[in-house]
Amino acid sequence: MTQNPQETVIGRITSVFGVKGWLKVFSFTDPKEGILDYTDWVLDLDGKRIPAKLEEGRRQGQTIVVRLKGISDRELARTYCGAEVRVPTAELPVLPEGEFYWRQLQGLDVFTAEGECFGRVDHLIETGSNDVLVVHATAASIDQRERLIPYRPDNVVREVDLAAGKMIVDWDPEF
Repeated sequence: MTQNPQETVIGRITSVFGVKGWLKVFSFTDPKEGILDYTDWVLDLDGKRIPAKLEEGRRQGQTIVVRLKGISDRELARTYCGAEVRVPTAELPVLPEGEFYWRQLQGLDVFTAEGECFGRVDHLIETGSNDVLVVHATAASIDQRERLIPYRPDNVVREVDLAAGKMIVDWDPEF
Protein backbone atom coordinates (compact mmCIF):
# COMPACT_ATOMS: atom_id res chain seq x y z
CA MET A 1 0.00 0.00 0.00
CA THR A 2 1.20 3.51 -0.72
CA GLN A 3 2.28 5.83 2.09
CA ASN A 4 0.44 9.13 2.47
CA PRO A 5 1.57 11.45 5.30
CA GLN A 6 -1.85 13.15 5.32
CA GLU A 7 -3.51 9.84 6.21
CA THR A 8 -2.90 7.31 8.95
CA VAL A 9 -3.79 3.61 8.86
CA ILE A 10 -5.95 2.86 11.90
CA GLY A 11 -7.07 -0.66 11.06
CA ARG A 12 -7.60 -3.42 8.52
CA ILE A 13 -10.76 -5.20 7.39
CA THR A 14 -10.15 -8.87 8.04
CA SER A 15 -13.35 -10.76 7.18
CA VAL A 16 -17.11 -10.67 6.89
CA PHE A 17 -19.37 -10.99 9.93
CA GLY A 18 -22.84 -12.46 9.52
CA VAL A 19 -24.99 -12.26 6.41
CA LYS A 20 -26.08 -8.60 6.42
CA GLY A 21 -22.87 -6.97 5.21
CA TRP A 22 -21.09 -6.45 8.52
CA LEU A 23 -17.29 -6.61 8.55
CA LYS A 24 -14.68 -7.61 11.13
CA VAL A 25 -11.98 -4.99 11.59
CA PHE A 26 -8.60 -5.37 13.28
CA SER A 27 -8.15 -2.01 15.01
CA PHE A 28 -4.72 -0.44 15.50
CA THR A 29 -6.14 2.15 17.92
CA ASP A 30 -5.76 2.04 21.68
CA PRO A 31 -8.31 1.23 22.96
CA LYS A 32 -9.47 -0.94 20.07
CA GLU A 33 -12.91 0.72 20.13
CA GLY A 34 -11.20 4.03 19.29
CA ILE A 35 -11.55 3.18 15.59
CA LEU A 36 -15.30 3.75 16.00
CA ASP A 37 -14.64 7.44 16.79
CA TYR A 38 -13.88 8.04 13.10
CA THR A 39 -16.82 7.92 10.69
CA ASP A 40 -15.23 8.98 7.40
CA TRP A 41 -12.84 6.28 6.26
CA VAL A 42 -10.77 5.76 3.16
CA LEU A 43 -10.32 2.08 2.36
CA ASP A 44 -7.09 1.25 0.56
CA LEU A 45 -7.49 -2.04 -1.27
CA ASP A 46 -4.74 -3.08 -3.68
CA GLY A 47 -3.90 0.59 -4.30
CA LYS A 48 -7.52 1.52 -4.99
CA ARG A 49 -8.91 4.22 -2.69
CA ILE A 50 -12.55 3.78 -1.68
CA PRO A 51 -14.37 6.39 0.45
CA ALA A 52 -16.47 4.72 3.16
CA LYS A 53 -18.84 5.95 5.84
CA LEU A 54 -19.09 4.12 9.18
CA GLU A 55 -22.78 3.61 9.97
CA GLU A 56 -22.37 1.65 13.21
CA GLY A 57 -19.95 -0.59 15.03
CA ARG A 58 -19.26 -2.39 18.28
CA ARG A 59 -16.87 -4.69 20.05
CA GLN A 60 -17.61 -8.35 19.39
CA GLY A 61 -15.41 -10.52 21.59
CA GLN A 62 -11.79 -9.65 20.81
CA THR A 63 -12.58 -7.87 17.54
CA ILE A 64 -14.53 -4.89 16.23
CA VAL A 65 -17.45 -5.34 13.85
CA VAL A 66 -18.78 -2.54 11.66
CA ARG A 67 -21.48 -1.75 9.15
CA LEU A 68 -20.49 0.61 6.36
CA LYS A 69 -22.97 2.70 4.40
CA GLY A 70 -24.13 0.98 1.20
CA ILE A 71 -22.92 -2.50 2.15
CA SER A 72 -25.86 -4.70 3.06
CA ASP A 73 -24.95 -8.24 1.99
CA ARG A 74 -22.20 -10.72 2.72
CA GLU A 75 -20.89 -11.05 -0.85
CA LEU A 76 -20.43 -7.30 -1.34
CA ALA A 77 -18.82 -7.07 2.11
CA ARG A 78 -16.36 -9.83 1.16
CA THR A 79 -14.93 -7.62 -1.62
CA TYR A 80 -13.58 -5.23 1.04
CA CYS A 81 -11.63 -7.86 3.00
CA GLY A 82 -7.95 -6.99 3.27
CA ALA A 83 -8.49 -3.23 2.91
CA GLU A 84 -6.55 -0.86 5.14
CA VAL A 85 -8.70 1.65 7.01
CA ARG A 86 -7.28 5.17 6.76
CA VAL A 87 -8.34 8.50 8.24
CA PRO A 88 -6.91 12.01 7.85
CA THR A 89 -3.90 12.36 10.15
CA ALA A 90 -5.18 15.78 11.21
CA GLU A 91 -8.17 14.04 12.89
CA LEU A 92 -5.94 12.10 15.30
CA PRO A 93 -5.80 13.46 18.85
CA VAL A 94 -2.76 15.48 19.86
CA LEU A 95 -0.63 13.39 22.21
CA PRO A 96 0.87 14.63 25.46
CA GLU A 97 4.52 15.73 25.49
CA GLY A 98 6.85 12.74 25.18
CA GLU A 99 4.25 10.38 23.66
CA PHE A 100 4.35 9.35 20.01
CA TYR A 101 2.28 7.52 17.45
CA TRP A 102 4.00 4.43 16.06
CA ARG A 103 3.97 6.03 12.60
CA GLN A 104 6.14 8.83 13.99
CA LEU A 105 8.78 6.39 15.23
CA GLN A 106 8.96 4.38 12.01
CA GLY A 107 11.87 5.57 9.89
CA LEU A 108 13.88 7.08 12.75
CA ASP A 109 17.60 6.28 12.83
CA VAL A 110 18.61 4.61 16.09
CA PHE A 111 21.87 5.46 17.87
CA THR A 112 23.55 4.66 21.18
CA ALA A 113 24.52 7.56 23.44
CA GLU A 114 28.06 7.03 22.14
CA GLY A 115 26.90 7.64 18.57
CA GLU A 116 26.96 4.06 17.27
CA CYS A 117 24.24 3.52 14.67
CA PHE A 118 22.03 0.42 15.01
CA GLY A 119 19.94 1.19 11.92
CA ARG A 120 16.42 2.45 11.28
CA VAL A 121 13.08 1.66 12.96
CA ASP A 122 11.18 -0.45 10.44
CA HIS A 123 8.09 -1.14 12.55
CA LEU A 124 6.94 -1.89 16.07
CA ILE A 125 5.51 -5.02 17.66
CA GLU A 126 2.97 -4.96 20.45
CA THR A 127 3.80 -7.44 23.21
CA GLY A 128 2.18 -8.08 26.55
CA SER A 129 4.68 -6.11 28.61
CA ASN A 130 5.92 -3.36 26.29
CA ASP A 131 6.14 -2.43 22.63
CA VAL A 132 9.26 -3.48 20.72
CA LEU A 133 11.13 -1.51 18.05
CA VAL A 134 12.22 -3.62 15.08
CA VAL A 135 15.41 -1.95 13.87
CA HIS A 136 16.77 -2.91 10.45
CA ALA A 137 20.42 -2.33 9.58
CA THR A 138 21.39 0.43 7.15
CA ALA A 139 24.63 1.26 5.34
CA ALA A 140 25.62 3.40 8.36
CA SER A 141 24.97 0.63 10.94
CA ILE A 142 27.73 -0.88 13.05
CA ASP A 143 26.75 -4.29 11.61
CA GLN A 144 24.00 -5.84 9.50
CA ARG A 145 21.96 -7.35 12.34
CA GLU A 146 18.27 -6.77 12.91
CA ARG A 147 17.66 -5.67 16.49
CA LEU A 148 14.59 -5.91 18.68
CA ILE A 149 14.74 -3.09 21.21
CA PRO A 150 12.10 -2.59 23.92
CA TYR A 151 10.30 0.72 23.54
CA ARG A 152 10.64 1.85 27.15
CA PRO A 153 10.91 5.65 27.37
CA ASP A 154 13.30 6.99 30.04
CA ASN A 155 14.72 3.49 30.54
CA VAL A 156 15.89 2.15 27.15
CA VAL A 157 14.76 4.97 24.87
CA ARG A 158 16.59 8.07 26.11
CA GLU A 159 15.60 10.58 23.45
CA VAL A 160 13.31 10.87 20.44
CA ASP A 161 14.07 13.77 18.10
CA LEU A 162 11.46 13.76 15.34
CA ALA A 163 12.90 16.89 13.71
CA ALA A 164 16.35 15.29 13.41
CA GLY A 165 14.88 11.89 12.50
CA LYS A 166 16.70 10.03 15.25
CA MET A 167 16.35 8.16 18.50
CA ILE A 168 18.97 7.62 21.21
CA VAL A 169 18.82 4.34 23.11
CA ASP A 170 20.62 2.80 26.05
CA TRP A 171 21.13 -0.64 24.54
CA ASP A 172 24.10 -2.98 24.41
CA PRO A 173 25.36 -3.42 20.82
CA GLU A 174 25.88 -7.12 21.59
CA PHE A 175 22.13 -7.70 22.04
